[in-house]
Amino acid sequence: MFKWIMKQPDSDRLVPQAKIASTYRWRQFGVLLATCIGYIGYYIIRLVFTTEQNDIMKEYHFTTANIGLILSCFGIGYGVAKLFMGVLADKCDSNRYLMMGLLLSAILNIFLGSTRNLYLMMLLMFLMAVTQGMGAAACQKMIQLWWGPRMRGTMYSIWSSAHNAGSFICVAIVQLAVFLFSGSIPAVFYTSSAISFLICILILVLGADRPRVVGLPDISTYTGDKVILDNGQVSTADQTDLSVGQIFVKYILQNKLVWAVTLTSMSLYLVRYGIQSWIPSYLVQNKGFDPAAAKWVIGIFELASVPGVIIIGAISDALKGRRALVSIACVIGTLICLTFYFFSNNHTLIIIALIIMGNLIYAPLTLVGLMINEVVPKYAVGASTGFMGFFQYIFGETLATALIGILVDKFGWIASNSVLYIASFAALIFLFYTAISENKLRKEVAK
Repeated sequence: MFKWIMKQPDSDRLVPQAKIASTYRWRQFGVLLATCIGYIGYYIIRLVFTTEQNDIMKEYHFTTANIGLILSCFGIGYGVAKLFMGVLADKCDSNRYLMMGLLLSAILNIFLGSTRNLYLMMLLMFLMAVTQGMGAAACQKMIQLWWGPRMRGTMYSIWSSAHNAGSFICVAIVQLAVFLFSGSIPAVFYTSSAISFLICILILVLGADRPRVVGLPDISTYTGDKVILDNGQVSTADQTDLSVGQIFVKYILQNKLVWAVTLTSMSLYLVRYGIQSWIPSYLVQNKGFDPAAAKWVIGIFELASVPGVIIIGAISDALKGRRALVSIACVIGTLICLTFYFFSNNHTLIIIALIIMGNLIYAPLTLVGLMINEVVPKYAVGASTGFMGFFQYIFGETLATALIGILVDKFGWIASNSVLYIASFAALIFLFYTAISENKLRKEVAK
C-alpha cells in the first residue's frame, strides 16, 4: 500500500500535439474537482465531532472539559502532522496521497463513533489529525503542478473556499443522519464516513498527480512557468533525487522568503482566530449583542469571505502574481476594519466591518498559502506547506486562543485589541520584506 502512493513514473503514451491544449483543460478541470471535493470530504470528517459535541455530552455524560481535551488532541496533532505529512507529500503521488488521507480519516471516524471511552476518543482524534494533515499539502501540490502563474491564484482561491463549503455540508449531513436514524450518534459518524468513501473514488477518477503521469508536458514546458528562488536561481523541475531531509534544509530552513511568508501567515492566523474565536464573548460583553445573534455573526464572518477570496485571488493573477502587494492592501484594509470593530457601538456597522474583514483576512491567508509554494521548487511544495501549517496552528492559533484568553481575563478586552493590532503590523512588515525581495529577484532574472 505504501508503494502504491509513492511517485508514479511518467507515462510512455504521450498525448498527440494537436490534442494537448484540449486534454490539458479537461485534466485541469478534473484536478480542480478532485481537490475541491476531496477537501470538502476532509472537512466533513473533521467537523463531525465538533458538530455533535452537545449531543455527545448529553448522551455520554461528558463534561465540557472532556470535549475540550478531545478537541485539543486534534489541534496539537494537526499542527505537528501538517509539518511531517507535508514533507512526505513531496515523495508521493499527490492524488493518491489525498485519497489515502481521506480514506484513513473516514475509517478512524467510524471507530470514533463506535466508542464512548474518553481516552480512546482522544487517541483516535490525535490519529485522525495525522491523516487530516495529508489533505492540504496534496491539494496545494497538485494546483502548483497543474496551473501556471496566470491562473494559479484564481484556482488556489477556489480550492481554498472548499473548507467553507465543507463546513456547511458537514452540518447538512449531520442533520440528515439525525433525521434518518432517530438521533443515533454512531449513525452520524458512519454516514459521514460512507459519503467520504464515495468521495475517495471520485478523487481517484478525477485527479492526477502531475501532467507527465497522463502523457502531457509539465506545466513549466506548457506555460513557461518557473520558480525564482531566494538566491536568484530559476527552477522548473517538478522532481528531484534529493532526500526529504536535504529538500527541507536547503529549500525550507535556508530560504529567507519561506521564513518571511511563514511568519506573515502565523501573524495573520493570530488575527483570524483572535477575532473568530472570541466573536460571541466580545460582542456580548463589550457591544451589548444578544447571545443568540452573536453566534450567527460567526457564520456571517465565515461565509461572507468566499466570493471575496476568489475575486482577490483573481486580482493577484491579473497583477502578474504580485501576491504580496495584494496582501499588503488587504492587511491595511483589515486594520481599518479592526478600528471600527473595536471602537464603534453601532451593531450594523460592526457586522459590516466583520463581513469586510472576513474577506480581507481570508484573502491574504489564501495568498500566503500560494506564495509559500511559489518560492520553492515544485518538488518542495509539500514541505513548504507543512512548515507554514506547523507555525499557523502551533503558534498562531494557540496564541489567538490561549494567550488572548489569559490577557482578557487579567487586563480586559483592550489587551486583545492590542494583540490584534500588533499582529497585523507584524504581518505588514513581513509582507513588505517579501514584496521587495520578490521584485528584486524578478529584476535579476529579467537581466
